[in-house]
Amino acid sequence: MIPAAFDYLRVQSVAEAVEALTEHGDEAKLLAGGQSLLPLLRLRLAYPSVVIDLDRVDELRGVREDGDVIVIGAMTTHYAVIHDALIKEHCGVLSQVTALIGDPQVRNRGTFGGALAHADPAGDLPAVALALDAEMVVRGPNGERRIPAAEFFIDYLQSALGPDEILVSVRVPKLVGQWGYDYQKFHRVAQAWAIVGACAVVRRDNGSIAQARIGLTNMGPTPIRAAGVEAALRGADAHGGQLREAAELAAEGTSPPADLHGQPDYRRALARILTRRAVEHAVGR
Repeated sequence: MIPAAFDYLRVQSVAEAVEALTEHGDEAKLLAGGQSLLPLLRLRLAYPSVVIDLDRVDELRGVREDGDVIVIGAMTTHYAVIHDALIKEHCGVLSQVTALIGDPQVRNRGTFGGALAHADPAGDLPAVALALDAEMVVRGPNGERRIPAAEFFIDYLQSALGPDEILVSVRVPKLVGQWGYDYQKFHRVAQAWAIVGACAVVRRDNGSIAQARIGLTNMGPTPIRAAGVEAALRGADAHGGQLREAAELAAEGTSPPADLHGQPDYRRALARILTRRAVEHAVGR
C-alpha cells in the first residue's frame, strides 16, 4: 500500500525536533530508524500530517559512561549496541538481546531508542530495559526529565512520552559484581516478533541468589516484571531445585494476548519454561 500524504521535515538538533513537535503536536510522528513507523504508514495504520526525520541529529547517537551508568543515545543503531565494548563489559545482556532483533537490515537501520519509544510488548528491548532498571531521558519544551522503565510503558504501543517530547537517551546501571544474565525467546522464525520472551538478570553471592530481576515479553499490554519469581529466587541455592519452583510463578499476574500464534494458556506455559531456562543460564554465565 501507499502511505497517506504527509509533510516531511529533516531536523538538525534535538531543540529543532522539540520545536517541530510543539508546533504540530499529535499530528506529527518522529522518524528514527523507520523499522516500526514505515510499515504503519504503508498499511495506513498511522496518519501523521508531518514526519520529522531525526537521522541528522548526531547528538542522539553514541554510548558513553557516566559514573556507574551507561548512557545510550536514542538514535544509536542496534548494530552499534551489539558491538559496543562498554555495553558488552557492563550490561552484556543488551548485546545478547539486540542481536536477536529482526535481521541484519533491521539491525543496521533500527535504533535503540526507537524500539523502546514504539512500546510494543512483543518487542525484545522493553522487557530487558525493565529488568535492567533502565531510565529514559526525555526532552520537551519544558526541559528534560527522567522516567524509570517501570513507568515508561503504560499500555499497548503507548509510552509516557508526551506529544511534544522526544526520547534522547537511555541510562542503564552497570552490572557490578557477580551478575549473570540471559534472554530466552520463542518465535516462529528468526525475524519474527517474540511469541514470549524472558529476561533474567541475577546476582549471586556465596553460591546463592542475592537478587533477581525477571522481565517478560508479550505477556500483557506492556512488558512485565515477574515479581513472584524474583521474590522466590531471593536467597535460593543458585544450582538447586528452587530455580524450577520459582519459575512456575512466572505467569502470575499476567494477561497474555490471544492471536494466531498462541492462546493465553500456551503463552503462560512458555513463560514458565523460558523463565526457568533464562534463570538457569544466568546463574551459570
